Amino acid sequence: MHPLFQAILILAVALLAWPAAARVSPEQAVRLDGELTPLGAERAGNVEGTIPSWTGGITEPPPGYDSRRQHIDPFAEDPVLLTITAANMNEHQERLSPGQQALLERHPDSWRMQIYPTRRSASYPDFVYQAARANALNADFVTTGLGVAQGSDITSPFPIPETGVEVVWNHNLRWRGIRVGGLQGRAAVTRGGRYQLLLQRQDLFFPYAAKPGEGVNAKFPGILAAIKTRNIDPALVSGNGSLIIEPIDQTTDPRKAWAYRRSTRQVLRLPYFSYDFPGGDTSGLRTVDDFWQFNGPTDRYDWLLKGKREMYVPYNAYRLHSDDVGDRDIVGPKHIEPGLARYELHRVWVVEGTLKAEASHRYARRTLYIDEDTWHVLMSDRYDASGQLWRTSEAHLVNFYNVPVMRSTLDVFYDLLDGRYFVEGLNNKRRPLVFEEEGDPREFSPNALRYFVR
Repeated sequence: MHPLFQAILILAVALLAWPAAARVSPEQAVRLDGELTPLGAERAGNVEGTIPSWTGGITEPPPGYDSRRQHIDPFAEDPVLLTITAANMNEHQERLSPGQQALLERHPDSWRMQIYPTRRSASYPDFVYQAARANALNADFVTTGLGVAQGSDITSPFPIPETGVEVVWNHNLRWRGIRVGGLQGRAAVTRGGRYQLLLQRQDLFFPYAAKPGEGVNAKFPGILAAIKTRNIDPALVSGNGSLIIEPIDQTTDPRKAWAYRRSTRQVLRLPYFSYDFPGGDTSGLRTVDDFWQFNGPTDRYDWLLKGKREMYVPYNAYRLHSDDVGDRDIVGPKHIEPGLARYELHRVWVVEGTLKAEASHRYARRTLYIDEDTWHVLMSDRYDASGQLWRTSEAHLVNFYNVPVMRSTLDVFYDLLDGRYFVEGLNNKRRPLVFEEEGDPREFSPNALRYFVR
């Protein structure tokens, strides 16, 4: 290669990897203590009064809460304000996503959306709010889309975003607890309505989310998440497990994944586990980067920030979270039981990702609907290469108010073309999730996986 061309190439690569200025001025950051919430949402309600002001969310467990059981519903007495069906959805089209409308059209006799009063229940520990303020002043992202470079700790890096990619990274790095463990059920439902529940034990550790000064980040430098799983049931896959290590910036340190198979009693490094690779034990109904509605690098898409919308979204899903229902009460033949789902009117950021010309992915376009109060993707629509709406999914959030933290209790993925769906997060009638704050790298090594699955 000619030396001049070589120099130009080196300079181009360096510029691509250079952190873009995403931080805001001190004058802008002051808004997080005024018109905006500490995480960057609009503190005030809407003009009509149908979205209330944020006043701190749930600040303590409601009367009757028992830590040995799933979280009780603090809004159990709320009435249904409106029921949306295929017959009346055109009257509410501006507040529905294309995926929601497609689901209503596909199942006109069985699917409905029950709309409840809006409860801005989101709340987090004070150190998370403090970190969000610091991130606003300090955080940079990598223009390659492979991570956040520096200046960001604990939670979403860009509480006052200006671009679509910043909003997506706010979701990727949102605070969801430090260490979370428990049992989770998942089911891939056939067109005929049949499924077999897969029960899995998970141990999810988020070193990035740890409190400052506790040394956890020093033990896991640059690590967003370390995740171990072990299949419990059915017997055919019992004893299989996996380990995933997710760096914050994957420019030079990509995600690592290992799998343990009981049949061979070996831990094997997976050569590839990202983007549109099929998710394990999902019957191909979601990709790896569909987990948590979206995760991982953002580099294969151009992300357009389309602004905010008031939309009917899944929220405060305590009925789906309850000990009073089981797997068979929730998982129906065509969709989850609509009487257990709760929808509310909330403001969401709308971000559209269009596949870059030089990139490959089974989704040519994807639209994310991201909650302003939590930075959690609540809904996602995905389109195939012909522009046809292919898949839609929802994350049904609750406030785990013993922490407190907003997390999805149930994620549902619908294949609109194939007529199947996949659900994960089923934890009803089982021990509640356990939240902890410590972890050691030796617990998340390939050798540790071998002992975890026994």
